[in-house]
Amino acid sequence: MKRTRTAFAAVLSGLLLIAAGVAFAPSAAAASLQEVTNFGDNPGGLRMHVYVPDARPSEPAILVAMHGCGGSGTGFYSGSEFASLADQYGFIVVYPTATKQTAMGNCFDVWSDASKTRGGGSDPASVVSMVEYVEDRYGGDPDRVYVTGSSSGGMETNALLALYPDVFAAGSAFMGVPFTCFANEADFPPQTSRCVSGGMDRTPQSWGDSVRQAYPGYSGPRPRVQLWHGSQDNLVPYQLLQEAAEQWTNVFGLSQNPTSTDRPQPNWERKRYADASGTVQVEAITAEGAGHALPQSGMARLAIEFFGLDQGDPGGTTPPEEPTTPPEETTPPADGECTAVVRVVGDWGSGWQGDVDVTAGSRPLDGWTLTWTWPGGQSVSSSWNAEVTTAGSTVTARDVGWNGTVAAGQTRSTAWGFIGSGAAAAPAVTCTAS
Repeated sequence: MKRTRTAFAAVLSGLLLIAAGVAFAPSAAAASLQEVTNFGDNPGGLRMHVYVPDARPSEPAILVAMHGCGGSGTGFYSGSEFASLADQYGFIVVYPTATKQTAMGNCFDVWSDASKTRGGGSDPASVVSMVEYVEDRYGGDPDRVYVTGSSSGGMETNALLALYPDVFAAGSAFMGVPFTCFANEADFPPQTSRCVSGGMDRTPQSWGDSVRQAYPGYSGPRPRVQLWHGSQDNLVPYQLLQEAAEQWTNVFGLSQNPTSTDRPQPNWERKRYADASGTVQVEAITAEGAGHALPQSGMARLAIEFFGLDQGDPGGTTPPEEPTTPPEETTPPADGECTAVVRVVGDWGSGWQGDVDVTAGSRPLDGWTLTWTWPGGQSVSSSWNAEVTTAGSTVTARDVGWNGTVAAGQTRSTAWGFIGSGAAAAPAVTCTAS
């Protein structure tokens, strides 16, 4: 399947270049995020943005990078380190945007029967269409396709690895859940979910069977898997890291005991599971002390090192591509260091979700601190992508490093988010550069 698609793409690209009389020349403008509106079959109704670095090899690797609930592809582009790494190593990044609306905002579908079916009519099939588009349009290497994601995107990462082992070579899931953890849509909201209740416990064999049944009869190589979780995650329980590790080690026929343990950084504990040849097929990394706020600075690099993308030379520059729709821009505030707003993106009665957007003023931000006062006894019960403290009714939130930078006049959409208790509210926020 991969080799056929490569040959077809090469022939097609050659014919198009000959017909158009295109000559390779340096690009006149720096690479930027672009929206693609017609990328093929899209049963999930996803939006697609793509980042194509100016310097890349003739057959660049492809990385799909997916946001968490309430986020967007444009937000994950600006709020993660994958695009800057793409500039360094010459791979293309695809940023899908979920459109399924839940109590947690827009999330990637990992609960429906279609999302658990190869070729089903939901988000995984749409993501594969995006990959095929990049392979055909930009000559992407079908043997070097990778996937990563945070929270909802991490959950979708595990689903794609299970459903399409012939498409993806490896994946890195941040704060995800095992494939088939959610029974149905009613099981998805945290307040009613058995999956994320903290008590989900299946045998490795049962978890592994779920993956094997996703593509019956498949006997080819399986994608390598890297798993990340914060030890203090109170939204998607840390306990699910072990369940996911059990799923994938069972799929590979590996022992549940790691073959090695190390610390890439002082507060990151990495357990590695290698096969008889010494190849590490599964990694499970605990970010000690971290909540639902991954990836943090440096984690994206460790992910692309796991994929082997740091070994590539980006090569020479390639010609400019056809113009596509640029991402939306927001009007900067007239003056001041920064502004921020709370958006209520989900309300289920017993709780609600708020997403917070941060906009820089006339100067870029290297960090931000937000404060507000609740109007009527509300509180933050859990949060992600910010360090949050409370004193009475006053909330203070600080960036966690990677999401602190905002270009002058630009907005970091969904810079962080939280689950609130009490009546849903969007209080006025004070933003200070830090």
